[in-house]
Amino acid sequence: MPITSRPGRLLRYLAAPVLTLGVIVALPGAGASPAAAAPALAPVSVAFGNSHGANLAEGNLLAFNDFHGSIDPPTGSGAAVNGVPAGGSEYLTTAVKKLRAEAEGEHRLSTTVGAGDMVGASPLVSAAFHDEPTIELLNVLGMEITSVGNHEFDEGTDELQRLQYGGCHPVDGCQDGDPFYGADFTYLAANVVTKRLNLPLLLPFNIRIVGGVPVGFVGMTLEGTPGIVNPAGITSVTFKDEIETANKYATLLRLLGVKSMVLLLHEGGAQSGTPQPVDGCNNFSGPVVDIVKGLRPEYGIVVSGHTHRFYSCKLPNSAGNDVVVTSAGTNGQIVTDIDYSLDKKTGRFAEITARNVIAENGIRNADGTYQTNPDGTFVRNPALVDPAAKRLADKYRTAVAPISNRIVGSITGDITRDTAANQESPLGDVIADAQLGWTQADGAQIAFMNPGGIRASLTFANSPGGEAPGQVTYGEAFTVQPFNNLVVTQTVTGAQLKNVLEQQFPGFGGQTTQRVLQVSAGFTYTYDTRLPAGSRVSDLALNGTPIDPAATYRLTTNDFLANGGDGFTNLTAGTNRTTAPGFDVDALVGYLGANAPVAPGPANRITRLG
Repeated sequence: MPITSRPGRLLRYLAAPVLTLGVIVALPGAGASPAAAAPALAPVSVAFGNSHGANLAEGNLLAFNDFHGSIDPPTGSGAAVNGVPAGGSEYLTTAVKKLRAEAEGEHRLSTTVGAGDMVGASPLVSAAFHDEPTIELLNVLGMEITSVGNHEFDEGTDELQRLQYGGCHPVDGCQDGDPFYGADFTYLAANVVTKRLNLPLLLPFNIRIVGGVPVGFVGMTLEGTPGIVNPAGITSVTFKDEIETANKYATLLRLLGVKSMVLLLHEGGAQSGTPQPVDGCNNFSGPVVDIVKGLRPEYGIVVSGHTHRFYSCKLPNSAGNDVVVTSAGTNGQIVTDIDYSLDKKTGRFAEITARNVIAENGIRNADGTYQTNPDGTFVRNPALVDPAAKRLADKYRTAVAPISNRIVGSITGDITRDTAANQESPLGDVIADAQLGWTQADGAQIAFMNPGGIRASLTFANSPGGEAPGQVTYGEAFTVQPFNNLVVTQTVTGAQLKNVLEQQFPGFGGQTTQRVLQVSAGFTYTYDTRLPAGSRVSDLALNGTPIDPAATYRLTTNDFLANGGDGFTNLTAGTNRTTAPGFDVDALVGYLGANAPVAPGPANRITRLG
């Protein structure tokens, strides 16, 4: 298919000086600095030294992360943020434009930035067009710079570059009949390096001039991206350490005269316990804490993501100084509004404040509650709709509606992805059962599903196409499983099966994160995380018969898992692999239709002792 891109677009992205590339190659890795003391966590407002009386330049950042192509407002349990209905592209755009106007009214230069996963794991209205709708909507919203996230690699590095630079899809062409010009904004990928040239896949940084003072933006995804995307699409690149890469570019930017820097990082943390305020930092923990501890002091702001949690923190860097660290949750429901001042004499940050603003989409009652429809869903507020964003979103909603609104089955009630204490979910059971049923003709006896691949719950009252409550559309099923993974079946021994389950827990087979697989009907086991790695799983049985370590079994998973995704490298040891027709969503759709109405899974196949 022909490549269609705006004249000069490619040159704009190749405009980094040749000298810069030479310095990049020559610079050694900066390494991590010694860890600082544990931070005192509080809502964020940071002043750097005595800036009283200084000649200041005023700037603003509007930030969000993990948008995931959420063109439509979220539904079900995810429809509200702390009780406030929020999200949807036309409402997010309104919120961003309002905050941008406020910043400009205060004579602040406003820059709209992101921290990755703008696309990928997207609902059908975006995914059906390879996320071109999301890129175009972010153009309308005024996105300027974002880091890549792990989901930007869902369709591989070539597709990510197409989204940046434009051009028709190499297989499906320009499906909507219009050319696709790519992103008006800049994707940054400082720690994603090509194996052939050892240079960043996309630009590593961007520089903005704020009141005469340069501000550097470095963007990257988490180093662990290869373990959570399909390995087939990233064979040409390597993912580097976050701290080492950030500090390497801080050194380079210092040589270019930049002394104030922002890190756009697709890695994060989370608050814990209750309450969890939108602007809170309560009992905060996560990988971003140690990353910030290793950063050079030029980084005053870290816009983070990946964990889908909202927070506003100040955390210490390698010098023990506070850094503003924020996240806007997920699905475009929050915008982080960050004001900062720069000392024109020193070029350094003087003061930073941050707040998370909910992108409301509802109609508030006099008592502070929100209006609801008879089915319990929130009434949308037409006064909060951005017309330009709505026109573009409606174009794609109309185009996808015949596919999305097709009724494929029904359910008896909400089937949630929320896990019980044993880390099993009702929807996880249903998906595993669906994949088992899809491959039983190939001899499948057991099916496993990775929990991270379950992106939404099935909600009884949700009626996106006006269908009756309990009826499920193809679009709803696709929102649950949006990756178009293949369904594969392979032969494993009972011993290999146990090793796969042991690899659910850190410390075994290189696993670093606990990920409890969802299992199909008839298969049961017990685990105890208090036991040593490699001996945590016991009592494996199929239909009540203990699993024989020497016997062979036919196991079904998606190809992401079968290729070693989520750290399950033991699954690559299977033999006699076969691939079922269609995708994983087709297995779910078939199950919902053949077994209608489908009840929630029992979530009792896994026993947890501790």
